[in-house]
Amino acid sequence: MSIVASMVSYYADRANEYERIYHKPERQPDLQRLRGFVERTFAGKDVFELACGTGYWTEILSRSAASVFATDINEEVLAVARSKSLDSQRVTFHRQDAYALSGFPKKFTAAFSGFWWSHVPKARLREFLQGFHRVLPPGSRVVFIDNVYVKGSSTPLSRTDAPGDTYQTRRLDDGSTHEVLKNFPTDLDLRTAVDGMASDVQVEFLDYYWILSYVLRRGA
Repeated sequence: MSIVASMVSYYADRANEYERIYHKPERQPDLQRLRGFVERTFAGKDVFELACGTGYWTEILSRSAASVFATDINEEVLAVARSKSLDSQRVTFHRQDAYALSGFPKKFTAAFSGFWWSHVPKARLREFLQGFHRVLPPGSRVVFIDNVYVKGSSTPLSRTDAPGDTYQTRRLDDGSTHEVLKNFPTDLDLRTAVDGMASDVQVEFLDYYWILSYVLRRGA
């Protein structure tokens, strides 16, 4: 099974356990800052959300955004997301492969993805970003948030492969173990990844999370 296919399988199996990660006590100050940042940044925007998972961040986006079009490849996590009491007039969930985005009207004015960047193989990152950007018009505000590796809080890394991707071994409630691709980029990695595609690039590292925010350039 490819790493991409195994990741899809892992998150399907993890659907009902997913949001426990947001309950870690030591991460609450950072999460409060992230929630406030997301609400402020996307106020009044028509937001395309990639890899929405169980809808944790979709709910936060919906507090201030004009609309949210939230996508994920897994029906299992989308079922959890759809079960939440969100305004169906403003929030739409749609099954979609993050590597094959197409067929959307360019009505969006912003885009958000939480905790997806770290699962993209380094060799596919540029390809992924180019496909992601095609959904958006120039001038769109784009935000990614993801994890910082913190010893004692993060799951330990199990190996690093030849291209430099890092992995974790995770155990679910059913006792199954899964190898999960999980990269932890530096400030320079993030800025280099969007070089030539973005303006107003802002990178912020908190204790447990990082934020990448930029404006999409024409032709990106």
